[in-house]
Amino acid sequence: MEHYYSLCMILFFLFLSVGARSQNVNDHNKLNTDASSVYIVYMGAADSSNNVTLRNDHAQLLSSVVKRNERALVHNYKNGFSGFAAHLSQEEADSIAKKPGVVSVFKDPILKLHTTRSWDFLNHQTQVKIDSVSASSSSSDTIIGILDTGIWPEAASFSDNDMGPIPSRWKGTCMKASDFNSSNCNRKLIGARYYKDGESGEDGTARDTVGHGTHVASTAAGNAVADASYNGLAAGSARGGSPDSRLAVYRVCSSFGCRGSAILAAFDDAIADGVDVLSLSLGAPYYARPALTSDPIAIGSFHAVERGITVVCSAGNDGPTSNTVSNDAPWILTVAASTLDRDLESDLVLPNNKVIKGEGINFSNLSKSAVYPLVTGEFAKAANADATGARRCHPETLDASKVKGKIVVCDGNNDDYSTREKISIVQEAGGVGLVNADDQTRFVASNFGKFPATVISSKDQATLLQYLNSSSNPLGTILPTVSVINFKPAPQVAYFSSRGPSTLSKNIIKPDIAAPGVEILASWTGDDSDEVVPEAAKKTSSFNLISGTSMSCPHVSGVAATIKSRYPTWSPSAIRSAIMTSAIQKNNMDEPITTDAGSVATPYDHGAGEVSTLGSLQPGLVYETTTTDYLNYLCYIGLNVTSIKLISGTLPDGFACPKDSSSDNVSNMNYPSIAISNFKETSKITRTVTNVGEDDETVYSVVVEAPNGVDVKVSPSKLQFTQSSKKLSYEVSFSATASVNQAVFGSITWSNGKYNVRSPFVLTKQ
Repeated sequence: MEHYYSLCMILFFLFLSVGARSQNVNDHNKLNTDASSVYIVYMGAADSSNNVTLRNDHAQLLSSVVKRNERALVHNYKNGFSGFAAHLSQEEADSIAKKPGVVSVFKDPILKLHTTRSWDFLNHQTQVKIDSVSASSSSSDTIIGILDTGIWPEAASFSDNDMGPIPSRWKGTCMKASDFNSSNCNRKLIGARYYKDGESGEDGTARDTVGHGTHVASTAAGNAVADASYNGLAAGSARGGSPDSRLAVYRVCSSFGCRGSAILAAFDDAIADGVDVLSLSLGAPYYARPALTSDPIAIGSFHAVERGITVVCSAGNDGPTSNTVSNDAPWILTVAASTLDRDLESDLVLPNNKVIKGEGINFSNLSKSAVYPLVTGEFAKAANADATGARRCHPETLDASKVKGKIVVCDGNNDDYSTREKISIVQEAGGVGLVNADDQTRFVASNFGKFPATVISSKDQATLLQYLNSSSNPLGTILPTVSVINFKPAPQVAYFSSRGPSTLSKNIIKPDIAAPGVEILASWTGDDSDEVVPEAAKKTSSFNLISGTSMSCPHVSGVAATIKSRYPTWSPSAIRSAIMTSAIQKNNMDEPITTDAGSVATPYDHGAGEVSTLGSLQPGLVYETTTTDYLNYLCYIGLNVTSIKLISGTLPDGFACPKDSSSDNVSNMNYPSIAISNFKETSKITRTVTNVGEDDETVYSVVVEAPNGVDVKVSPSKLQFTQSSKKLSYEVSFSATASVNQAVFGSITWSNGKYNVRSPFVLTKQ
């Protein structure tokens, strides 16, 4: 995880430098003597049959305020929605914003990346048996679009062996570059696009030089690759969630980050290309979340969903703090991250073979015998150093003469310095190993390369300190990492996974679902010069183990593609409903799923629960969220009808915002979960379900799990479906029987004896 985090931090600081540079004169393009930046001009829905007219309209609008050459234009959006990105001064941007037909104008934001056994674990967790059609026998015509850092096409995961012809409906392309030929695409990887950075002037390519996009793509739809591992760790067969699906990659992230203008261009192209599912493992950090009408992902996904494309996004890596979830628009399927039943264990061994279990990826070459002196950071404190800083092994706090040749024990709980940073500090002081105590990162293995390092819990830290304080010559050693399977309990919600409630609206539960996002094995680039290769290895690994909601997102994208393959006419909301209402709430100990801190997980942590790969294929009932639901949502959050008419290309005749529109009305969207804020004493909501089971004639009965202090009544308590009655509605009444001072959670489950269709709910006072 830290290897991944260090990459993200590098990108993040690059993002900041680019953001600062965009305020200045763009010397490279010589566009204007005035300060200019890239701005996005969003003009709502587009009639894709009139692309030429749209381009002309955009050019006319741009030329009306920009009196300079045509290089001002960066991107033109004309397929799924209308608009453009261009180099503009603040004055020019303000002028365009006042023009008729313009929904919003905003600076081009820079978003960040949210960065094997996982599928076997998910399949093992489900208790649903699938009728007639197996989960692996889906059609190969489903197309998953990946917006990320590109792809390493030579990876074995993207072989097209035994795949049929490319679907005739595919309209995409394979863009050439100096390091990427059209022959790099095949019947598996059917499309590859890239988008030049309007600021950097870099040559474009669809080739992945970061690794993130390759990892994500192979997790979603990679072919099965036998004997896969990361330098011997997590060995087994690696495969994606929908190995029969096709892949189309859109490189929207460069070495400078992920530009919003490129993300919108990719959405626009993907809509025209003919993808079925879009997977985005990126987003804005929680402290810089844009408004809905200036959020490239929210805008692009709205128009994609309008065209029948399911959009799956990562929830973000800003947990465990509440209110940090990103990509929380209601038309997006938002994914949290959970752990696997596999642990990457690096143990600290003490005399008499006493073992303290630790976490981390290291290829230590220390002796397996406990022969190395142990010392705490505090004991090795430099003369003028602060004791607290030394205990935590902060920079310039350790005395090299007390550290040389020893394994240093550091306190990492509630500390801003990462284990990798402490490794550098200990190495510089001459230490031969590091033990860092940190309850948060104890269950997420970071990659420490060849340096002997491990992370232990504070409970084990107490045991270790007791030994250190009682011995005149404390000794130990750190063993190289081994993979431990059938780890319990699993899954758990990862500490880094961003939490709800949504800041966009507390009346929708976000995230929607959780999936494996910790220590995921998947394909990587073939020329990672930064990778540390163990002495026993002959070359760098073509796979990597990384963690983040970036990894959980493609798991759900693969499930969504499998559902789409089996039910090609299903809408994105039906697919989302199938995934959410079939989710798992129990771990592999048959107990409620917890966070990795040990507390019982709530819908603010994991949404409806852990994704079920098989249960989602036969959900029984689905909640279909209509276009009108989404348009009403825009009303509820404060947009006026004029703006909504510009945004939507499928506005129903006579559409008007409901009277007394307010954020409270969001609770009545036909969503698979229920959230009610400002709950006082009573509240009522209505939902409609559609029978998609194989039995036209069936009866579902309701089961309510209500929290203390709340009475929940569902009317009717039975839903009787017939051949002519496929859709039925019900009303839920919530009544407080005691004061509700904090968020309380429960669920409503409809069951016909074969299928259980579960909806979580949350009630909050504010």
